[in-house]
Amino acid sequence: MISVFLICCKPYSSNKSNEKSQEPQKAEAVMDTLFKKGDKGYNCFRIPAVVPGKNGSILAFAEARKNSCSDTGDIDLVMRKSDDNGKSWGPISVIWDDGNNVCGNPAPVLDETTGNIHLLLTRNLGEDHESEIIAGTSKGTREVFHMVSEDNGETWSNPKNITKAVKLPDWTWYATGPVHGIQKKKEPNKGRLLVACDHIRAESRKMYSHSIYSDDHGMTWQLGGISPNDQVNECAVAELKNGDLVLNMRNYARDSIKGRQVAYSDDGGATWKNQHIMAELPEPVCQGALLDIERGEEHILLFSNPSDSISRVNMTVSLSRDGGRSWNERIPIFEGAAAYSDLAQLSNNEILVVFEAGLENPYEGIFTKRFKVPN
Repeated sequence: MISVFLICCKPYSSNKSNEKSQEPQKAEAVMDTLFKKGDKGYNCFRIPAVVPGKNGSILAFAEARKNSCSDTGDIDLVMRKSDDNGKSWGPISVIWDDGNNVCGNPAPVLDETTGNIHLLLTRNLGEDHESEIIAGTSKGTREVFHMVSEDNGETWSNPKNITKAVKLPDWTWYATGPVHGIQKKKEPNKGRLLVACDHIRAESRKMYSHSIYSDDHGMTWQLGGISPNDQVNECAVAELKNGDLVLNMRNYARDSIKGRQVAYSDDGGATWKNQHIMAELPEPVCQGALLDIERGEEHILLFSNPSDSISRVNMTVSLSRDGGRSWNERIPIFEGAAAYSDLAQLSNNEILVVFEAGLENPYEGIFTKRFKVPN
């Protein structure tokens, strides 16, 4: 574990003149490293997700890609755990290794009532490419699984296939998260566990975001609402002060406004409405993370992503103090190459950002940064 704060690190630069005078530093020398190339013999780590345990521990998940950084092939699901608010991390543990197949898209959620941590994820044959699954020419398809830990991530149940409950027959591609889910704190549907997902329809090949939920502490899962419009996929959900939900989605409708898309629900994620583009949250078409925190009577929404309309650079946390209507504050995390991320509130009320980044490209490793939300 490198104990140098990321804010102090040298930002990535493509300035060729600098390369002649100074050799570029390795990413792990200037960042707080969580997963890096070569750990446990894996070629690449991607797709981070993070969730706090009931006892104050922090669990961080990732896809461990065995032979390359490709989305296809031998991909295992791995985890590291911290008991000191992300200052140090335990060893890498393998949560699911299904041979040469793909196990990924981690979407963890804590049930505050039981203390159990639920993990939603997807699986497909390692030989099947995404394009083949979408076209219907693959040998298999994307399936959805559920795992649970009753001891803060020390042990996990065997993966349970819940595909029939949460995926319609005419859907091809499917992804859970990849980002933490939530448990509703207010009515309606107080106590409901929710996970943001996305899918592609077979005939039209249109992509949508949707939600899945459980009202029985993760025993069973149901399909929730679907975004009214297409051209969105990977998404994150948060609860607003009045109990409504907001769904923040990766946006492919970029002819005019290059921001995220959002939609809202007033029935606990059973339906979504008022979908539109949020121009104040620029993105280069990439995953992002959403987190709602309470500070007294104030509710603050945090959103992390590579805040650039063209390239995967400039990892930033944006703040909204009015339920996501405006985003007027920015906390810079890393100016260089960056991609997927997740957010968690620590037991000391600091915020932990877990994100893909590097000095040469965004996939050199998964790193962390802690910060306090300003007053």
